[in-house]
Amino acid sequence: MNRFFIALMLFLALLTPSLAVNPDEILDNPVLEQRARSISAGLRCLVCQNQSIDDSDADLAKDLRIVVRERLVAGDSDSEIMEFVVARYGEFVLLKPVFAGHNLVLWLTAPILFLIGAIALFSVLRNRQPKPNALSPQEEAALAQLLKSAADDEGGTDGEKHKG
Repeated sequence: MNRFFIALMLFLALLTPSLAVNPDEILDNPVLEQRARSISAGLRCLVCQNQSIDDSDADLAKDLRIVVRERLVAGDSDSEIMEFVVARYGEFVLLKPVFAGHNLVLWLTAPILFLIGAIALFSVLRNRQPKPNALSPQEEAALAQLLKSAADDEGGTDGEKHKG
């Protein structure tokens, strides 16, 4: 039973995603390496586009990881490194884009469209007219006749039950 459990745990460990950072990229200084990982986690792989460069196996992601580490060793701050990469590759490289005037439209379009849709839906539902259920005079007379005959039939049946 123990062997099965150990084999299962090893199998599950192999299924977990591994970081794409190669051993030859890792810095000797653990503080700088942690900073490099933190910066790399916020940068988009330009090949994969949905992964950080820390998670990507693409050659360009590896190059960017190396650039980040070289800049750290050179003494750049985290913000200087981010500014360098953004200047080189554009703001698209950021996994979390900044909220600034030049992209304000992108940030505000979705909430504005949601509000417009909610107001339109509310307006349509509030102004919706009920369907007319009015009967013509002939239909009203026929309905009254049916109701009267139904009441007479029930009254007669009930009366017979009570007599018996």
